[in-house]
Amino acid sequence: MSDLMPILGYDAIEFYVGNARQAAHYYRTAFGFDAVAYTGPEHGVRDRCSYVLEQGGIRFVMTAGLTADSDIVRHQAAHGDGVKDVAFSVPNAEQAFALAVERGATALAEPWVEEDEFGKVVRASILAYGETIHTFVDRSNYSGDYLPGYKPTRHQQPAEPTGLRLIDHVVCNVELGSMDRWAKYYADILGFTQLHHFDDEAISTEYTALMSKVLWDGEGRIKLPINEPADGKKKSQIEEYLDFYGVAGVQHMALATDDIVTTVRQMRNNGVRFLSTPSSYYDDLRSRLDWSTIDADVETLAELGILVDQDDEGYLLQIFTKSVQDRPTVFYEVIERHGSRGFGVGNFKALFEAIERDQAERGNL
Repeated sequence: MSDLMPILGYDAIEFYVGNARQAAHYYRTAFGFDAVAYTGPEHGVRDRCSYVLEQGGIRFVMTAGLTADSDIVRHQAAHGDGVKDVAFSVPNAEQAFALAVERGATALAEPWVEEDEFGKVVRASILAYGETIHTFVDRSNYSGDYLPGYKPTRHQQPAEPTGLRLIDHVVCNVELGSMDRWAKYYADILGFTQLHHFDDEAISTEYTALMSKVLWDGEGRIKLPINEPADGKKKSQIEEYLDFYGVAGVQHMALATDDIVTTVRQMRNNGVRFLSTPSSYYDDLRSRLDWSTIDADVETLAELGILVDQDDEGYLLQIFTKSVQDRPTVFYEVIERHGSRGFGVGNFKALFEAIERDQAERGNL
């Protein structure tokens, strides 16, 4: 099935935000993204403005509505700043859309073509979890900046990159009892298969628990973990997210780097706040892992709060930011992989205890 719907990778992640200019500035100065294109009233667009941000192979789009009756404004008021569109790059958007709808996807926008002097882009959209959508994008016949109607902003001073190079995975939170339904959706509609399944025994602390299934395209270009809450003594991170976001949606994105130490140092210097890890975690690491196969200095990792996990295929280094907006919803993971295709199962307890400490500070545990 996956051969019938080839997905080349993530095309863009579009956020609906309250102030696109300020959001773009934050991602530029804190995360090291370049603002490469813009559209808005200056270019004949009356209802919105959008900034396109790029670093390595990652493309984010910050979009804000300009009128009180805008659906973008309504979305941001209801959910806060969050991901609206997880767009996929495909070789043929019309074919991908037709096949998805034939398999049971709900159509949002049938294929449409946008053209300018740089060529044409074909797009089509389907509904996903909550108010999130997936847009199929074929830009194989386009050489301009992002989409027709966008103008370059490269005259601005280039940002100082932090070494982020691609989207490793995009994690969504869904309501209790919905995980299996959405896992089946991605299997049926996009031909994805299950890479991992974590039950509440694997992902739990003394107080909270959750369950997760990881769907992927079989190639590693797209990985979509799906989380749902599980029974616990107190409110889980998934429940907190759903309380503040209001519906299922994207909880965090993992951004890959080839040098996590340099990336995290620079992001910290830029003002990005990360979850803290107690020193006891690193005391345990020294005996828990086989350090002869890990090219990292545990003292440096402890200084920066970077987590390590190891499996039969290799190891990975990872760290998680705090929420990047006022509502405790969207956050980021920075990850460096060395063979491992896992998600840091050995770090789950330490990570969720760190999240619980933040929840407790907010009064939401």
